Amino acid sequence: MQIIRITGKNKLNGEVCVNGSKNAALPVLAATILCEKPCVLKNIPHISDVSNMQSLLKSTGQYSLLSNHQYQCEMASEISHFASYDLANRLRASFLVAGPLVARTGYARVAYPGGCQIGERPVDLHLKGFSKLGISVAIQNGYVELKANKLKGNRIYLDFPSVGATENLMMAATLAHGTTMLENAAAEPEIVDLANFLNQMGADISGAGTDTIVIQGVSSLTGGEYEVIPDRIEAGTYMIAAAATGGKVKVSGVLPEHLNPLVAKLRETGTHITVGEREILVEGKSGYKAVDIKTMPHPGFPTDLQAQFCAMLAGAKGTSIITETIFENRFLHLPELKRLGAKITVEGRTAVIEGTNKLNGAQVRASDLRAAASLVIAGLMAEGTTTVEDNGYLLRGYSQLCENLKKLGAEIEVL
Repeated sequence: MQIIRITGKNKLNGEVCVNGSKNAALPVLAATILCEKPCVLKNIPHISDVSNMQSLLKSTGQYSLLSNHQYQCEMASEISHFASYDLANRLRASFLVAGPLVARTGYARVAYPGGCQIGERPVDLHLKGFSKLGISVAIQNGYVELKANKLKGNRIYLDFPSVGATENLMMAATLAHGTTMLENAAAEPEIVDLANFLNQMGADISGAGTDTIVIQGVSSLTGGEYEVIPDRIEAGTYMIAAAATGGKVKVSGVLPEHLNPLVAKLRETGTHITVGEREILVEGKSGYKAVDIKTMPHPGFPTDLQAQFCAMLAGAKGTSIITETIFENRFLHLPELKRLGAKITVEGRTAVIEGTNKLNGAQVRASDLRAAASLVIAGLMAEGTTTVEDNGYLLRGYSQLCENLKKLGAEIEVL
């Protein structure tokens, strides 16, 4: 448990450079299981989810070193097929080793994953897709057991464009015999990044970033160097914090096209946004307007920025309606925002936020990674002192968030 203490009402000003993407790094790390030669991954964020994935990969027989945002690794000649509960329970992305393990070795026994409790997020879509590739699936005592003599390409339709299922099936199909077509696939930038990594290592994947991905199976993947994309959710968190405090912040090291949905909504509030080649300047204003948002798969508004935007809208002029379509438990931060004086009513997956110009500091508790970021932003907006009880959530997805906010002028400390 760490306590974050914030004294609010300070405008953020300055420049911040974002780290590599958490949601891109984790599947790329899992994909190194497929590679028969050493890999060097660059722009890897120093966060606990990456450390936990590294521990999980080491348990499969991978040698690795993470230093200065660079991850060097090589698979052992003998690969372990087993991903234990103790390691898998630390992060949701742990299940992404299932596809690479069964594709590389013909067998995998992987515990059901852990991570933030923002919804059920079942692995059913992964398992249905695995079966289509000729993999036998058995579930027993909290473990998924996968077996296959040889994976065979097939046509797979996903009932929902799940990011995790798209990534797992794409990795598995890379070494399958024949052609695999993933239909209704997720189109997030992190999917494109994973496909780019795999292709650079010798895979044959086309269509990533659209709803249909075609994978021509190859016999093996080599190794090499690769740099993951910037973290659009970290960038968006700083952008929202700047707008919510009426500050002026340049967020650099970004790919602006990944942030189009957020830029559009911030402009709707009256926030001034200037988009450069690799940077976005955010200039907040007092009396910004309420807007409605509805989370959707990419290219819609990302669910991972919903909580942060809710905090900002708690101080908007007017009434906002927020609809969460991705995860059923992603409103757990709203009762905590109400402790700060936010005026919010919730019915099912819809929240109505009546903006107020006076939030007051209070003691609040984070329930997940993005909820923690939301409460930090609310603390920056509130009068007086806010203490956020954070059970290590921020460390899962943000590298030095509080330190960077302090450099931008926030009065914030970690106790």
